Amino acid sequence: MSTETQEKPIISVNDVDEELAEKYKSEANEYFKKQDFDTAIDLYTKAIAANPNVCIYYANRSFAYLKIECFGYALHDASRSVELDKSYVKGFYRRAAANMALGKWKEALKDYEFVTKMRPNDKDAKLKYNECNKIVKKIAFEKAISTEDNRKNIADSINLDAMTIEHEYEGPKLENGKVTLKFMKELMELYKNQGKLHRKFAYKILLDIKTYFMAQPSLVDVSIADDNKFTVCGDIHGQFFDLMNVFELNGLPSETNPYLFNGDFVDRGSFSVECIFTLFGFKLLFPNHFYMSRGNHESATMNQMYGFDGEVKSKYTAQMADLFTEVYNWLPLAHCLNKRVLVMHGGLFSRDDVTLDEIRKIDRNRQPPEDGPMCELLWSDPQPQDGRAPSKRGVGCQFGPDVTKTFLDLNKLDYVIRSHEVKNDGYEVAHDGKCITVFSAPNYCDTMGNKGAFITLKGQDMIPKYTTYEAVPHPNVKPMAYANSLLSLMC
Repeated sequence: MSTETQEKPIISVNDVDEELAEKYKSEANEYFKKQDFDTAIDLYTKAIAANPNVCIYYANRSFAYLKIECFGYALHDASRSVELDKSYVKGFYRRAAANMALGKWKEALKDYEFVTKMRPNDKDAKLKYNECNKIVKKIAFEKAISTEDNRKNIADSINLDAMTIEHEYEGPKLENGKVTLKFMKELMELYKNQGKLHRKFAYKILLDIKTYFMAQPSLVDVSIADDNKFTVCGDIHGQFFDLMNVFELNGLPSETNPYLFNGDFVDRGSFSVECIFTLFGFKLLFPNHFYMSRGNHESATMNQMYGFDGEVKSKYTAQMADLFTEVYNWLPLAHCLNKRVLVMHGGLFSRDDVTLDEIRKIDRNRQPPEDGPMCELLWSDPQPQDGRAPSKRGVGCQFGPDVTKTFLDLNKLDYVIRSHEVKNDGYEVAHDGKCITVFSAPNYCDTMGNKGAFITLKGQDMIPKYTTYEAVPHPNVKPMAYANSLLSLMC
């Protein structure tokens, strides 16, 4: 995939090849229709190289970047398109979408406002403007009433005793308030049949898991015995039936079959509630043999945009959605396996002097900041060339093999495992084998055609082994079914 974002200055018509540029654009459009976004981006880039003066080439490439979640690049291209033509409405649409994806609601609102003025009869533009305006006002209101002293703690307001279990409820029940293996097996069967866990048990799991995570450090040290197998899974993204397939292939979690799930459990896939309660249940059942790292999608902004917030409100309550936000704030940010391998969702840092001790001391009980080590653990990505670059996502940074080597040498580690990016084979080994990506959601969003993968290793040598798998069928509920309506322009 092309990562070029610095374009040539506008040049005279005598030096452009308009015919060649149009040819590349037409080819790119065909690959875009086939959802081969990387190839489309390369071809749009060639069109821009042949004729850098055409706003539509940048807007189209911006749309392709949106599809692969390179929001920083998408924002750059959309801005370039409106620089070339200040009346090009589609460019403003694209820029609004990129700003929304980055949680920059005010900037998005300005662009929607421009579009509604340019197209006063466009009902879709008016709808998006109104929706975005609601979000901006809601954020402003919450900020106005919120202080350190009066911020509500949702967990303290939950009254489990007041929740009645109806006689007709036939689903799994906690035993003396505790998760058991029997409960977990019944829960997974319930979810496979599209049933719903009773709200009293769902709230109890959330309250217990919050209490547990609050006692954990930001960096969790994990010991793996020489002959023991340990499994690392990447993004699940609400694909419950693919999660069940992982357990079919690799066995259920247990004290002899430990797992680490490396963030982005929810959003996009429309069975996120089922995924997160399954994972939280196993965490409570096997607290010392089942681990979970926070991903960039375990945050309020991502959940409001990409479906989890809407799904929880649909299946339970708005109060529960707020409680999930509290719980996610306490998820550990990274895990260190046998003092040799660091596992985090995103990647490494914009500084060379970050140590494991610094990660341990991060105050993580908050929404992800826009920069610094916590942000980078959740958002950063590797790049093939040495050095660092601004993130293609617009958050975090991109880091090269030299950055990885310096970090590993400083902290006496062998390699890092991270997730966060779709890979065709479900995994990718980069940086001379020192930076491994694992992604466990096959055919991501029912469109990408990628395999999923998980990593297994043994304590004695910590050598990673890869298992890949295809997507399995799921009930006819489309991805993003609960996503914010504003995202319709990105889908």
